[in-house]
Amino acid sequence: MAKKKKEKKELPPEEKERLLKIIERLKAAYPEARIALKFSNPLELLVATILSAQCTDERVNQVTRQLFKKYRSAKDYAEAPLEELAEDIRPTGFYQQKAKYIKEACRMIEEEFGGEVPRNMDDMLKLPGVARKTANIVLANAYGIVEGIPVDTHVRRLAKRLGFSNEKDPNKIEQDLMAIIPREDWGFIPYVFQQHGRQICKAKKPLCAKCVVRDLCPSRDKAA
Repeated sequence: MAKKKKEKKELPPEEKERLLKIIERLKAAYPEARIALKFSNPLELLVATILSAQCTDERVNQVTRQLFKKYRSAKDYAEAPLEELAEDIRPTGFYQQKAKYIKEACRMIEEEFGGEVPRNMDDMLKLPGVARKTANIVLANAYGIVEGIPVDTHVRRLAKRLGFSNEKDPNKIEQDLMAIIPREDWGFIPYVFQQHGRQICKAKKPLCAKCVVRDLCPSRDKAA
């Protein structure tokens, strides 16, 4: 017998109202929030996003300043000696694995997608080293195609502390966020969460006294 699909539990009206109030206050607090990675085309954004795993955006931007001058196309990355590419991105950490991902992803882009980064989620997820977070970031910021909400460490932390999700898996957290956050905010809210996470809701010592949603936060005055 086939298992019944587990139905999503509907939030009580007052809880949904609380979460929507949090979204509105954070949007008002960080109206200029945007992606911090520097890029000038979809390929550059894809490479930068792969490099950003376990690395700060600032460090990635330092590395890509020269990297993007050296590698101009998917073909350039695909044909680059792996050891040389790895050395070029060494400061971002995990550089050997990242070099493999970039080289293989660019080979696929060149051979299967005519040298252009795909414009849809299904094809993006075929690329080595690309999961939903990276795909969401590239599609939204390079093409204006918003299909979901990228979940990074800041978004994951705030989702838990603010009560948006108790899940640990990024894809499940994304689904919980998408169920509450208005679709028109999906492309903007991750960067609002990131900014709030960096400035106020820090991992080790959140600055709850300065938080604009302190009265709405179930984790206030204690790290979660």
